[in-house]
Amino acid sequence: MENKEKQISTVSEENIYQLNGRVPLGKAIPFGLQHVLAMFVSNLAPVLIVCSAALVRGTGNHLTAVELTRLLQCAMFVAGIGTCLQLYPIWKIGSRLPIVMGVSFTFLGSLLMICTNPDLGYEGMVGAVILGGIFEGIVGLSAKYWKRFLTPVVSACVVIAIGLSLLPVGMNSWGGGSGTETFGSWHHLLVGAFTLIVCLVSRYLLKGVYKNLNILVGLILGYILSAVFTAAGIAPMIDFSGITKTIGEVGFFSLPRLVFFTGHMPVFDIGAFFTIAIVFLVSAAETTGATTAVCTGALGRDIRMEELQGSLAVDGFSSTISGCFGCLPLTSFSQNVGLVTMTGVINRFTILMGALILILASLFPPLGAFFNSLPQAVLGGCTVMMFGSIMYEGMKMLKECVFDDRTMIIVSLAFCVGVGLTQTDGNFFAAFPQAVGDIFNGNAVAGVFVVSLLLSLFLPKEKKSDQ
Repeated sequence: MENKEKQISTVSEENIYQLNGRVPLGKAIPFGLQHVLAMFVSNLAPVLIVCSAALVRGTGNHLTAVELTRLLQCAMFVAGIGTCLQLYPIWKIGSRLPIVMGVSFTFLGSLLMICTNPDLGYEGMVGAVILGGIFEGIVGLSAKYWKRFLTPVVSACVVIAIGLSLLPVGMNSWGGGSGTETFGSWHHLLVGAFTLIVCLVSRYLLKGVYKNLNILVGLILGYILSAVFTAAGIAPMIDFSGITKTIGEVGFFSLPRLVFFTGHMPVFDIGAFFTIAIVFLVSAAETTGATTAVCTGALGRDIRMEELQGSLAVDGFSSTISGCFGCLPLTSFSQNVGLVTMTGVINRFTILMGALILILASLFPPLGAFFNSLPQAVLGGCTVMMFGSIMYEGMKMLKECVFDDRTMIIVSLAFCVGVGLTQTDGNFFAAFPQAVGDIFNGNAVAGVFVVSLLLSLFLPKEKKSDQ
């Protein structure tokens, strides 16, 4: 197998398929931009959901519109910083793998529970994120002591579950965005289908490295079609008012601000920390699965211990940095894992360009607002196949496991319980504390991880003589 990790000193566009080496800026920037566009809206959506509902501690008031705008700015900034750390580590913090970091949906339920509590509020949530990030960072650096419990079948189940959990995200985007009044309208379905077809056609028509820009081509042409629909009065798919509003509230240039200088000093509450600590462990399982998928799918080998330690350390400590900017925890973005495994573009310098674009967008808020105007249907058309590719990588990992009764029981029960919990009509854990339901009812990855891990630990291994 070709060595994709050798050190290369020359600048070449073919290096785009190599982990190391420089790629001409004319090639690196569009491929990096493709990564940014694939995750941009999903990176900002959790911030809007949580911080719009958050209460200011002791007052009962919500954050102002300007504060929300600045938090969106910080979300882009910390995602760029976290990605840079993954690509080019500091000490043991970083994996040197093509992983993009972003604000996580995994924490949504627990964060809403903390930030809507008048006694804790937004300040209590920020304090919990800072402490929880340190906790996960320490867990990551000590991975060599517990990695043996994450057997191949557990890792494969987690990767498949990540892909499964993202499928409704892609389809909801295709339909126009979950909860929107026009969800499922013909123009959303048409634009999403057009974008998907463009991605597929571009994949086969473009030559050389350009064929892997198919996602970017789909995003651009889908955006143009949406703009035509909007300008012609056929359907209002793009709202440019957010750009002018951002200019009026924040200006053309603005530096991200630490939370300590915003009048919202973090509050460190032990109960809030324990509420979020278990979710950081679930996030660690997701990052383990995503990092494993990058190694097996893009590099064709197993994950190394230093890569797992570094990846989880960034997951944790970058979340602490995010908390210091008043923002939500970060994690490895599964959307971009799918993009890496599907295109084979693994060059760290190229993805660094994407990280720098994120940081640049955070310094120029109108630029971020422009990216944020990308229609949901266009994103859906681009992402459905990427999410499916994550499931495919998980299935390839599962194929390497021994297929016996023990594996059958682990896989069957993990998915029946873990995914089944997300399909129930009510709150399955109504008799338990709310935090339990917040973690498992809406998160298939959490249930699949816990069940597969416990079964892998306690089910007796089959003897070879019994086969």
